[in-house]
Amino acid sequence: MIITIANQKGGVGKTTTTINLAAAVATKGFKTLLIDLDPQANSTMSYIDPRSVTRSMFDVMVSEELPLEDVVVPTPLKHLSLAPSRIALAKLESKLIGELDGHFRLKDKMVKAAAEYDYIFIDTPPTLGMITVNALVASTHVLVPIQSSYFALEGTDDLLETIEKIKARPNPNLQLLGVVITMHDKRTTLSRDIHDQIRNVFGERLFQTVITKSIRLEESPAYKESIFTFAPKSSGAVEYYSLSEEILSRV
Repeated sequence: MIITIANQKGGVGKTTTTINLAAAVATKGFKTLLIDLDPQANSTMSYIDPRSVTRSMFDVMVSEELPLEDVVVPTPLKHLSLAPSRIALAKLESKLIGELDGHFRLKDKMVKAAAEYDYIFIDTPPTLGMITVNALVASTHVLVPIQSSYFALEGTDDLLETIEKIKARPNPNLQLLGVVITMHDKRTTLSRDIHDQIRNVFGERLFQTVITKSIRLEESPAYKESIFTFAPKSSGAVEYYSLSEEILSRV
């Protein structure tokens, strides 16, 4: 199963969701791979020292010879491996545009990994460019985190339209796994109203689990840890574990 976490809006908890869902699934004993396709490399920095990265997903995507498996590195968490990113990935968009196999580059590279890992999570940049399209073409499912804010649904139509276009031709098997509300503040009336608004739009595709605002979630990447080892009793750990249970039950 290959799950892309995508939203073209920045600051919605996309990377936080990716790194902690991957960790949650890995702690259940599933062989898990996290692919960092965001040039900001925040997923990479959450688990390893970026200075140790000699080859990254950029090298995989631009080279015909370099297999994905050659850049995968272990993380401190058992059962979880990482295909790292570097800032060079920002140059990938221009290199893929106009290429005949531009949309399929990642999918072609993932044939072996798809058979080797139980779950693969892909972190994407906050755009709907060629990198995100590559991730969607290569995936079986897409998960959309939406921040609990006034502008929560802004741009969502563009993302859903992109998903439908991917399903129409390059990847008809792509499924919307669901939508998860992040950075939620249960204390405010506005947040509750936004939650209701998102539920009205997405219905059953909205996960029951809501990720609330948490200082622990923000701190854990600085210590190269997921929330489950950094603060295992925190609300963030409980919520992301619950979200992983919902995801596994849906698939």
